[in-house]
Amino acid sequence: MTDRRSGGRPGCRQLGKEEDRSLALSAGGGVGREDCVARMKFCLGMIDIDTIPTATDQSLSAHTDYMASVGWALLLFLAQLQTLLSTSIVHHADAGNLTHLPVPFLCHPEQTKALLQLKKSFSFLGSTTRLLSWRNGTDCCLWEGVGCDTSSGQVTILDLNNRRLSSHSLDPALFSLVYLQRLDLSMNDLGGYIIPATGFERFTFLTHLNLSSSGLYGQIPIGINKLVNLLSLDLSNRDYDTDYYYDVFSYSTYYHSSNTLWQSNFDTLVANLSNLRELYLDLVDFSRSGEEWGESLATSVLSLDGCGLTGPIPNSLSRLDSLTTISLQRNYGITPGPFPEFFMDFLNLTVLQLSGVNLMGRFPSGSFKSKNLRVLDLSWNQNLLGNLPNFSNVSSLDTLLLDWTSFSYARPMISRNFTSLKELRLGGNFSADFLNSFGRLGVSIPSGPQFGRNNRVRPNFLMDWTP
Repeated sequence: MTDRRSGGRPGCRQLGKEEDRSLALSAGGGVGREDCVARMKFCLGMIDIDTIPTATDQSLSAHTDYMASVGWALLLFLAQLQTLLSTSIVHHADAGNLTHLPVPFLCHPEQTKALLQLKKSFSFLGSTTRLLSWRNGTDCCLWEGVGCDTSSGQVTILDLNNRRLSSHSLDPALFSLVYLQRLDLSMNDLGGYIIPATGFERFTFLTHLNLSSSGLYGQIPIGINKLVNLLSLDLSNRDYDTDYYYDVFSYSTYYHSSNTLWQSNFDTLVANLSNLRELYLDLVDFSRSGEEWGESLATSVLSLDGCGLTGPIPNSLSRLDSLTTISLQRNYGITPGPFPEFFMDFLNLTVLQLSGVNLMGRFPSGSFKSKNLRVLDLSWNQNLLGNLPNFSNVSSLDTLLLDWTSFSYARPMISRNFTSLKELRLGGNFSADFLNSFGRLGVSIPSGPQFGRNNRVRPNFLMDWTP
């Protein structure tokens, strides 16, 4: 028999005191206060309404109707909410207890599809990941290496750096992720295939692009020139043998080989990148670019190691006085010329690498104005003469590479500035007088100076050092 006040709905029997508060539906019986409490506990699970004030005997009927109405209203609300949120489950671990919070998918379906297609193009043999979180029916915003805008749900980050993935090329599905702001596919093997000529121009929101050491080769797509929001661009190839540091001819052959990125006009690449702060193009071949490479716009890092640059080091670089890192080393085709004295005026300079760029003549007598200079590499400039650089303002120098230069005297004033020195190279054709003048400065280097194997001079201050 059903109670009319319950609308003909089946009731719940009253819970016993010792029944661990488990619920059981009965097929009939009246719907009293305990029945409604039990029904709501069954339907609402975690919601405990034992604390709801008990109605008086005089108002029991009204109270029962009220409770039944509230219970069914909440039940309807939860049913609708469950429908809305049934698309995803987020798992949260709290003190070892696993709870489940239903949330809607943030990722857009078409972007999920694009990422799954990209995964399909990868081979995972030898990789550091299998991208197991990249599964259909899950929110791509929670996948490994993927980040989304929390308001729009658009994929804005794809970072697969150093996953050692392999592929025959860049899958075109990548270019449908048009809201990307950061794209990093560095340190993967993309098959040694030609970099796609089109597609990059679609990344109009991109601020960071890193394709370094990814196995791509061919002409750098002109579309990269259109990415006006870029702050950092890294197309370098750092997978070279360290012997190239010392073998000019084999190194030159390397960067002219067909398995590298190249660009026929350096300034065309960077002409529109007015926001660029970091530019890494090590071992990108600019030998076809001629002498026009001085209008780069990077204002923090300029790294053009081994790019086949020719012509003199341009004076136009002097306006980039905010640079912290300058690496032009191993550009053996640069026209012989003096050390660019304007580099000594850069107040933020921390790294200056000019190894093998045909510097010649006497080194300037002025001092470096940057107090934070850490690395100075002037090696493999055999016609660079004069006194050792003036480090009177420098307090943190840790690397000084002077092997295969022709400095003749070490200034006494520099001894107090070498307290942080960790690496010193003086190999090559230095005279014993120079090396001994350097030793009289009282330089103390825990790991010992590094000398080239061709150096035949063993100065007095090294008598106790065993290579």
